[in-house]
Amino acid sequence: MLHTAALLPPGIAVQEDAAGELVRRAYPEPPHAYRSPFVRDAARILHARAFRRLAGKTQVFTRLPGGAPADHFRSRLTHTLEVSQIARTLARTLGLNVELAEALALAHDIGHPPFGHAGEKALDECLQGHGLRFDHNLHALRIVTWFEERYPAFRGLNLTLAVREGIVKHSRDYTGREHPELSEYFLGQFPPLEAQLIDLADEIAYLAADLDDGLDSSILALEQVREGLPLFREFHDAALFRYPQAQPRLIVHEALRQLLNAFVTDLAGAVRQRVADLGATTLAEIRRAPGRLAALSPQMEEARAATKTFLYANLYNSPGMEEIHAYATGVVQGLFAALMAEPGLLPQDHQQEIASEGLARTVADYIAGMTDSYIQQTWAACGG
Repeated sequence: MLHTAALLPPGIAVQEDAAGELVRRAYPEPPHAYRSPFVRDAARILHARAFRRLAGKTQVFTRLPGGAPADHFRSRLTHTLEVSQIARTLARTLGLNVELAEALALAHDIGHPPFGHAGEKALDECLQGHGLRFDHNLHALRIVTWFEERYPAFRGLNLTLAVREGIVKHSRDYTGREHPELSEYFLGQFPPLEAQLIDLADEIAYLAADLDDGLDSSILALEQVREGLPLFREFHDAALFRYPQAQPRLIVHEALRQLLNAFVTDLAGAVRQRVADLGATTLAEIRRAPGRLAALSPQMEEARAATKTFLYANLYNSPGMEEIHAYATGVVQGLFAALMAEPGLLPQDHQQEIASEGLARTVADYIAGMTDSYIQQTWAACGG
């Protein structure tokens, strides 16, 4: 049971008052008899086709370089579930709206294309050739407001304003000058803490998970991680001392568990301290704060940055992964060019979008929705 002293002032959490602005939907709906607005949003995201497709999209890798697919490495879907668990924990610990945090965590990656960050970079480069960009947050917004078709009364999922704002702004801020179409999302103000926490929950989840997958795949060596990451070494040494007879892989799991816990605990404490220093007691004060309040302490931020730098140097950009990234880039860019040259290959519903969205954006939308396996099948069918 949580001590109430550890909770933030109740006025900071997003409220689910039926008359409140943040629970407003684009298409008015009567309240549900026993489910809150954000619980309904989480369920709509969970049942969306775009959410199910995350099971077939790469997180870091789904196969070893030159090897067969491996089922136990993280996918976008399993990563999303891990982020959801961390987000719920943080929101509950701080006295924020747990149901809103969960909905945002479930939605935070649905805008990603196949092949992980390599696929996203390749698709963005394709669009830059046509004066456009690919932004997975904005693509996620288009998914939940337009592409998902499940209800006869409206197009999209008809999510609350709070969830749509969080999908757009959880990891970055937008200006009205660059994106006037986002004007309803309180541009010029920071999002609620429930949304701010998602970006850190995401990073905490993938740093620990990618170390786990990197070690499990043998792309990373244990001594390499111990040498490069002192905080991991500290937890690994402690686990060795406490469990001297345990199998080596269980010692690694214990060290990673303690590493993840340290990041989450620090983030909760740092948020409490920043809110206290600001003297904030309302959501409006969080929105008008000098900066985002969801951030790690300086010491743990240094450890986070070091872990991320280590993973880029030794896992994401390792020699074996370069081959996988090059393959992903070739497939995405090759299929984009093929569909631009022959739009008739697009499904009929996407062809109907060309008049309003333009050919390049329509092709990018189609590719972004694909799983890893489907884009490879489609590329092969085009002669790739």
